[in-house]
Amino acid sequence: MHPGIHAARHPDKDAYVVSETASGRADRVSYRHLDEASNRLAHLLHQRGLRTGDVVAICMENNSTFLEAVWAAQRSGLYHTAVSTRLTPDEVAFIVNDSGASAVIASHPQAVTAGAIVAATPQVHTRLMVGGVVEGYEPYEEAVAAQPAEALPDAVEGRELLYSSGTTGRPKGVKPALQGVALGTPGFDSLVRLAVPLYGMGEASVLLSPAPLYHAAPLRFAIAGSRLGGTTVVMDQFDPGAFLGLVEQYQVTHALVVPTMFVRLLKLPDEQRLAHDLSSLQCVIHGAAPCPVAVKEKIIDWLGPIVHEYYSATEANGFTACNSLEWLAHKGTVGKPLLCEAHVLDDEGRELPAGEPGTIWFDSGTQFEYHNDAETTRSTRNEKGWTTLGDIGHLDGDGYLYLTDRKAYLVITGGVNVYPQEAEDVLLTHPKVMDAAVFGVPHDELGEEVKAVVQPADLDDAGAALEQELIAWCRQRLAGFKCPRSVDFEADLPRHATGKLYKRLLKDRYWPAHRTAR
Repeated sequence: MHPGIHAARHPDKDAYVVSETASGRADRVSYRHLDEASNRLAHLLHQRGLRTGDVVAICMENNSTFLEAVWAAQRSGLYHTAVSTRLTPDEVAFIVNDSGASAVIASHPQAVTAGAIVAATPQVHTRLMVGGVVEGYEPYEEAVAAQPAEALPDAVEGRELLYSSGTTGRPKGVKPALQGVALGTPGFDSLVRLAVPLYGMGEASVLLSPAPLYHAAPLRFAIAGSRLGGTTVVMDQFDPGAFLGLVEQYQVTHALVVPTMFVRLLKLPDEQRLAHDLSSLQCVIHGAAPCPVAVKEKIIDWLGPIVHEYYSATEANGFTACNSLEWLAHKGTVGKPLLCEAHVLDDEGRELPAGEPGTIWFDSGTQFEYHNDAETTRSTRNEKGWTTLGDIGHLDGDGYLYLTDRKAYLVITGGVNVYPQEAEDVLLTHPKVMDAAVFGVPHDELGEEVKAVVQPADLDDAGAALEQELIAWCRQRLAGFKCPRSVDFEADLPRHATGKLYKRLLKDRYWPAHRTAR
């Protein structure tokens, strides 16, 4: 399926709605418009010489043009590389160059970055600017206006070429192979194959997506929604009160969130949190980061057993899932493997028994590659062809997977291994904490000691008294060696809008002599 099929069946139905949190304004895009606009852009790119396997970079915030640009590439056999708007010009230029993009589509709110990368990206021959004028770019609206609205002949499916968010180092491109199949080939989209039976998504679905579309999960779910003929409601930025209002306004059936959004929803005053009719919700899907057990218990108590969790990654080398009832019977799990097998191995590659933590490996048959990085690609494989992303976890006796932490975040203090996620989960349950990061910092005797950096709910609370209160809070709930020995406070933590924490940026402040090596 693809938007053209739904444009023929119900041309005026909303394919997606982009809601602006601050103004309350909403841009509604019909299937007819999505189909015709993406066809026009596809023709323009073809006219400019882009052919199957070429790359289009998209640098835009969530706006009404984003998905038409994605679908123009998707229906032209092109790779589309969505670039985070939070990156610096140098970081954006790296991704544009590394991906080999020959076309860049940017929006006027990104004008400073867009202008700054022109000289640094000489291989780009087509630059289009949405909603304004920037030197070096053609006005998008003028460039596409004269193009035909009909589909390109012999259209084949393109793919996303997405970059990891760089939480532990420089972003790496994940480039899946093109399959050369006709546009709309049944079974081509693996998320559609999962979303229909797991989450009941279909033509009647209304999906609320509050995270940036340049991230893998929101983008893939939005594409899946367009294939299925549903409506996707996209927020320009997450706001917990506005999120609940949109559920009621659009009778949202499905929502895609991350655990930090759960935390912010739960910390709304009850009179605000309970003021909206959420009865249309059939399924709340979350992933991207581990969810503290106490937080998820409260969410299920509030919303009911409609909460679904998944564990996957941009690399799509494995996928686990569980519904609320499964999770309540296996609290803390990220689910059972689907369409793959999960293995937990020690550092020597030996399979570990249930309950013992080790490195998580997937046997799925999916052989992803990091673009232009064969060495890192090889490091993710073992002799059996299994792949790993370096996550640590364990399986229980029923085959459910649990995450412990990333190997890169392991703290070794006095010879003892500490996984910071445990302390982070405990800190997030404190009523005065909005966000928390825990990691190792240098210590002369222990090698490392456990440090917490906390975003307080009220900055006026930051200080020595709250520091001692939080340390005591942890010690009441965890073994002493797992608890932070000190707490610093920040107004905001460097967390990706999709929920991932850029812990490396915090750690570097405390490891000045190790910034290059760590």
